[in-house]
Amino acid sequence: MRQGELVSPFPSASGHLTDGADEAIRPRASDWEQRYRRTVIITDTVVTALVASVIGEFFGARDAANWHEKWGILGFGTELLVLGALAVSRAWAPAVLGQGAEEFRRLGRSLFMATVVLALGGIALTSRNIKLWIFVAVPAIALVTMVARYLLRLWLHRQRKAGRCLRPVLAAGNPATVRDLITRTRKFPHLGWRVDAVCTPGGAGPDSDYVDGVPVVGRLAEVAGHVRRDGYRVVAVTPDPYWSPDRLQRLAWNLEGSDAEMVVAPVLMEVAGPRLHVDAVLGIPLLRVSLPTFTGGRRVIKEVVDRLGAALLLLLCAPLMVLVALLVVADSRGGAFYRQRRVGKDGREFTILKFRTMVVGAHRARAALADRDEGAGLLFKLRRDPRVTRVGTVLRRYSLDELPQLFNVLTGSMSLVGPRPPLPEESAAYGPDIRRRLLVKPGLTGLWQISGRSDLPWEEAVRLDLRYVEDWSLALDTVILWKTLRAVLYGQGAY
Repeated sequence: MRQGELVSPFPSASGHLTDGADEAIRPRASDWEQRYRRTVIITDTVVTALVASVIGEFFGARDAANWHEKWGILGFGTELLVLGALAVSRAWAPAVLGQGAEEFRRLGRSLFMATVVLALGGIALTSRNIKLWIFVAVPAIALVTMVARYLLRLWLHRQRKAGRCLRPVLAAGNPATVRDLITRTRKFPHLGWRVDAVCTPGGAGPDSDYVDGVPVVGRLAEVAGHVRRDGYRVVAVTPDPYWSPDRLQRLAWNLEGSDAEMVVAPVLMEVAGPRLHVDAVLGIPLLRVSLPTFTGGRRVIKEVVDRLGAALLLLLCAPLMVLVALLVVADSRGGAFYRQRRVGKDGREFTILKFRTMVVGAHRARAALADRDEGAGLLFKLRRDPRVTRVGTVLRRYSLDELPQLFNVLTGSMSLVGPRPPLPEESAAYGPDIRRRLLVKPGLTGLWQISGRSDLPWEEAVRLDLRYVEDWSLALDTVILWKTLRAVLYGQGAY
């Protein structure tokens, strides 16, 4: 099969460029984007229509005077409102489909907008059946639509990990910053970028004509010409002294009319999401970085969700926790629980609860194992730790040993999502930068949990925790909680 051939139900071209291929037969990288977008729109439309029809048919007959009130007008109106809200909120924009939490944030905003309009319309029309559509139909549409979007995203991510459905990128900047971009795109292929070519200030890389295996095709002044000739979908501009405001503006002008999207990496690499805003001040575009949110209404919502979520999970997991406790006691001498001092928000210490996974007195044997430490930075880790019991090995693999931490969440010392709770000796060795992890409550799960856990280098674990502190949002928490389930089931990086 040639590169770029159809290998999937709907998206086609992978974006791979073949040597010697001319413009007429080269696959357009935008084809799969357009097909994927159409698939999402069709899926949203079908799902909305089906849910509205089912709700109206099986529940709308109650107290309905005729079929119009049963589901005809209200059902059709609800569907139009939802689809219109999706269009207005740009929930079908190619830039957000399959990309991070923004896709689901826009989806949620659209459905909330539809609910508000529907409620106001129901009041104006004095409909007796409007509550059904506000409190049952729209939430059902939201649930089914989000599941459908997630399944489509899983399919897309599998294609990208196989090297398909990727957007070809031309990276332009300093070789060191370009190399970092290449490394990140290879590490996270599900994000959909593949750096195919590089432009550097001198037209050469540290490896002669290559930067980390990617060919250098020219100088920074030649970027627009290469984009128009070779059809790259993304121009990633990385930091370099060459990029003055005038040159960046000229590059943007030269890219007009092409299919390429220009992306400029800011100096504040770890600040993103809702904290970044572009404002025009005195005719000058400025990147405004708002302060991280540590208080306010959203934090109150997070506290409420934490307490209610922990209480609900404790009720659901109670039989499992009793079984685990019995297995721990039966497997080795000692109690079922292990208590340990950890450092929480603002440096306050608290006692964390876990199921015991090691033999009694394991902390006294740590010194003898110091020369076998496989952990990174301040963490002590062993893949085959002789102190871990047989039951403890299974509990650690599937993170069942952390279930008692729900009590810490319920009492307010921890959150469902947040940075990893450090030991006091770890916290004492923190520098000023790393201490920013302590500005928020530690979490039962977090970015570190869904990104590799114990397999992560220390620097990467710290970077993820700081990113969470800087860019926290309710949508990010929702995505992390959803992905935690998959991370736990696969057991990757847990030992």
